[in-house]
Amino acid sequence: MTQLRPQRKLAAILVADAVGYSKLMRVDETATLALLNTIRHGTIDPRIVEYGGRPVKWVGDGLIAEFASAVDAVQCAADIQRAIAVLNGEADPANRMQFRVGINVGDVIVENDDLFGDGVNIASRLEAIADPGGICLSGTVHDQVWDKLDLDFEDRGMSALKNIADPVRIYAVNLQSEGRRPDQRRPRRLIADAPSIAVLPFNNMSGDEAQDYFSDGITEDIITDLSKIPSLMVIARNSTFVYKGRAVDVKEVARDLGVRHVLEGSVRKAGTRVRVTAQLIDGRSGAHVWGERYDRVLEDIFAIQDEITMAIVGELKLRLDLQDSPPTHATPAADMEAYDLVLRARELMTRIDGRLFPKVVELLERAMSVDQTYAPARICYAFALIMAYANGWTEHPEETLRRAFELARSAVEIDPKDSFARRALAVSYLWKRDMDAALDNIEQAVALNPGDADSLASRASILSFMHKPEAAIADLERATRLNPRHPDMWLHLLGQANFVAGKYAEAVRFLEERIRKQPKTDITRVVLAACYGHLDRLEEARRLWAEVLAINPNFSLEQKQSVLPFKFREDWDRFVEGLRKAGVAG
Repeated sequence: MTQLRPQRKLAAILVADAVGYSKLMRVDETATLALLNTIRHGTIDPRIVEYGGRPVKWVGDGLIAEFASAVDAVQCAADIQRAIAVLNGEADPANRMQFRVGINVGDVIVENDDLFGDGVNIASRLEAIADPGGICLSGTVHDQVWDKLDLDFEDRGMSALKNIADPVRIYAVNLQSEGRRPDQRRPRRLIADAPSIAVLPFNNMSGDEAQDYFSDGITEDIITDLSKIPSLMVIARNSTFVYKGRAVDVKEVARDLGVRHVLEGSVRKAGTRVRVTAQLIDGRSGAHVWGERYDRVLEDIFAIQDEITMAIVGELKLRLDLQDSPPTHATPAADMEAYDLVLRARELMTRIDGRLFPKVVELLERAMSVDQTYAPARICYAFALIMAYANGWTEHPEETLRRAFELARSAVEIDPKDSFARRALAVSYLWKRDMDAALDNIEQAVALNPGDADSLASRASILSFMHKPEAAIADLERATRLNPRHPDMWLHLLGQANFVAGKYAEAVRFLEERIRKQPKTDITRVVLAACYGHLDRLEEARRLWAEVLAINPNFSLEQKQSVLPFKFREDWDRFVEGLRKAGVAG
């Protein structure tokens, strides 16, 4: 008998529990149960529904609820706690009940409408350490809500939670605060006056979650086509895919990302046919600007992407000062199977999991055997090998890097105008320490696709290693505008560029934020410790160095010196000098 695959989803999990419930029950069972039911039915459950959540189950005095949005979960919890505080203030001391709340965002298993997994377990552990009447959040939740809610958050640091493998950064919500001061809040992005667009993930309407990779791939390709237009600002994939699977207010998305227009759509794949719908929406008014439906055979998917892109450009030209048009696909896949295999591999690569690397290799080897002239297969393969090299997923690093270089170079030969091929070749040259060739190729990649945030970030990294920090910082600032929810590694790059520029205090700001988002990083701690050394914050530098060795006992400055491709030895020496000032390097 075939075992069904567990159903999984990403959710914000809220766990609540009455404080001292057993003690209250011992005093007066009837009154305590009546009070619990009053709070549950009159305050908690209605607010969960109001904020779009679902009460999963009540067990005694404890509750588990799920939300599609971390923002809604935290706002709901804050409203519940404040409402209960008002009830307690008006009640006799004998008729008061407080709750603790924990909230986490994570992957959960769904079974018979119940939820299981670490996503739920972490929320439960957070609830247990919350103050009576308080709310504890995981760092994952905090990162999603801190700039969207007028609440004050207290960083309680990293903590080991019972039966949870890795430490979790914990934040508490200060419900007594008036909220953050205006200078503490991240400013709301203004909708750009210049032509700008965000492409939301196209919905998979096939009725099979396993087909998500296909609709995601179409979305990414449309983003890529649009980003080749120099006069159009296109928000990067990382920032728009956070809305995947969520019911969103398009006007709120436009305000959040600072764009004039939003594109949304759906994909239904059945057999050899595909139906794609797309609609362009004005971000200010929410009005539909343009919409179309395409019913085609599957092999026409590239033509559909081109038609959608050109239709969008045509509509924007009517409304905005848009002068350019994107190029059509120069080298479409000769075989639809190759395209499908690459989409599957790209989806696995987004998980950044070394255990999936062999499967990625298998898919891309198959894609290349199906169509040896399909450049995207080689580009994807090159990036996969570079990822394996950088993350230590291979037993033969030099051979892995050599193979990545060969694939990137052959992709450029197949399609010299493919910006991703040029970027793959540039990154390969970077790791090979051929900085001039890396810069030459990344300049070509940016020229081919001026709106690609990843190419700008790659150029910034190369410029920083070449001791051109101001140009690197300018590239990273533009990249983060195109990708507001950018990878946390970009914070490290900003910190490194400021360090190279001698702006140690400014570097500290970015490096500290990177550590908050990525608590296990060793190299960012090293750079930050060097900054602290130059700023005479010696105790903090020594504390960070101890954390580096706790995270990675095998950390070696000599090994980093041999790998990191600084063009000038003086830049590396300044890192070591900062560490020597703190007494942590010989």
